[in-house]
Amino acid sequence: MNLRKYLLAAGAALALSVALSPAHAVSLRYANQGDLKSLDPYTLNETTANAHLGHVYEGLTSRGKDLKVGPGLAERWEVLDGAKRWRFHLRKGVKFHNGEDFTADDVIFSADRVRATGSNFQTRVPKGAKFTKIDSHTVEVELESPNPIMVAQWDTWYIMSKKWAEANNAVAPTPAAATTPSHSSLNTNGTGPFRIESHQPGVKTVFKANAAWWGKKEHNLTEIVFTPIPNDATRVAALLSGEVDVIEPVPVQDIARVNSSNTAKVLAGPELRTIFLGFDQIRDELLESNVKGKNPFKDVRVRQAFNMAIDKETIKARVMRGLSTPSALMIAPSLFTHSKDFTSPKFDPEAAKKLLADAGYPNGFEVGMDCPNDRYVNDGQICQAAVGMLARIGVKVNLNAQPKAQYFAKVLKSGGYKTSFYLLGWTPGTFDSHNVLFDIHGCRADGSPRGESNLGGYCNKKVDELADKILVESDPAKRDAMIKEAFQITTGEFGYVPLHQQALSWGVSSKVELSQRADNSVLLYWAKKN
Repeated sequence: MNLRKYLLAAGAALALSVALSPAHAVSLRYANQGDLKSLDPYTLNETTANAHLGHVYEGLTSRGKDLKVGPGLAERWEVLDGAKRWRFHLRKGVKFHNGEDFTADDVIFSADRVRATGSNFQTRVPKGAKFTKIDSHTVEVELESPNPIMVAQWDTWYIMSKKWAEANNAVAPTPAAATTPSHSSLNTNGTGPFRIESHQPGVKTVFKANAAWWGKKEHNLTEIVFTPIPNDATRVAALLSGEVDVIEPVPVQDIARVNSSNTAKVLAGPELRTIFLGFDQIRDELLESNVKGKNPFKDVRVRQAFNMAIDKETIKARVMRGLSTPSALMIAPSLFTHSKDFTSPKFDPEAAKKLLADAGYPNGFEVGMDCPNDRYVNDGQICQAAVGMLARIGVKVNLNAQPKAQYFAKVLKSGGYKTSFYLLGWTPGTFDSHNVLFDIHGCRADGSPRGESNLGGYCNKKVDELADKILVESDPAKRDAMIKEAFQITTGEFGYVPLHQQALSWGVSSKVELSQRADNSVLLYWAKKN
């Protein structure tokens, strides 16, 4: 080969190598204040974890950017027998990341697994629902009673491979309180637009685009690199310096600084999640209190006193910098027609002290409080504010604020509901009041998914009866009237202290286009990076 031909050939080879080189890969770097501890999609029913794993796993249904339910792994379904029997037609040609075909067997397996002990998603699928395989891509579900909103939360009931789970000793779900990692907590095999290449809990998780994904690609990414950055200042600095492309959340005190930069902006908007305080109302004696032989929170006057001692407007002004909407209910106003008919108890520390005295605690009492410090916007600061407010009525709160992995391992069902007083956030998976009445207000009972996220054990059988009727009622006016009646009971008993709906605040590089959903799910399969 002469020199000219050699140089032409070398140039062509160089051009080809450049075209295929990693320099042309599009990597999006994402940081959140919390960690992704477990990759098992049934370990933790929490929005951020669901969003992470929603890049890898998929449900029979999906939700769009407007939160409307649409087809997912089921391309269509039919409702038969008055909403007691459903037939799902599964999408053909879908493969799991390891190359296995997706079939009806995987749906039936996942229905059993999600309802098994250790799953934090047991309410996703009705306990008595019977799944029957009609053929390899058709499944029928027979219900004990009508459930017109059943599929409304199936976008985050992620379908797993039966063969993969059985081959890797992963048939049982990994509970949040597990101290030893399982195969499914460290590895994945989904059908989604990304697969996980590597996972180092607390350090970094790398997602790679799935070239064989069945769906319509709306992103231009080749990989997503997730890094937990719990420190607010460090997280913001990483965004402004260009070390990361997306962060969530942006601390409220830094929103103006991010927006005034030339490198990033804040995507903001109202969120559907309600932040609230809850009490242990089930034990005869609190786990963490100086009151022995009885439980102060079983007395409605004590719960009312706590409601009157918490100044929601001050929390909004000083802790949330105006970026919250104080709430009277355990559901966002936009999700319930009659929300305007409810008001919060008036902030009145003196009246609260009198209520405590009437209940037998003239000098207050001491109680432990559990709070995450890396899950919600300014969650640790909210709890500190509550501690100070309760001190004004003589209640000494011993605050235990810790990372969400440790927090949830303690307070969830799998951890034994080991909390006396706590802060939690809740977005109803169905975006419907029934979810709140069933999961958060429902009476806990062994073997039942009702009240699965009712950490304090609030219970009123009338509320349960109403929740069951609400589930099957198709007339909107009758349904809303029953919801209102149920909330009148729960608010009248001061079962919780609803605080507010926080505002969304995502920090996004000026190089990135990203759609924001009101449920605060950061879904990067809609992201484009320039």
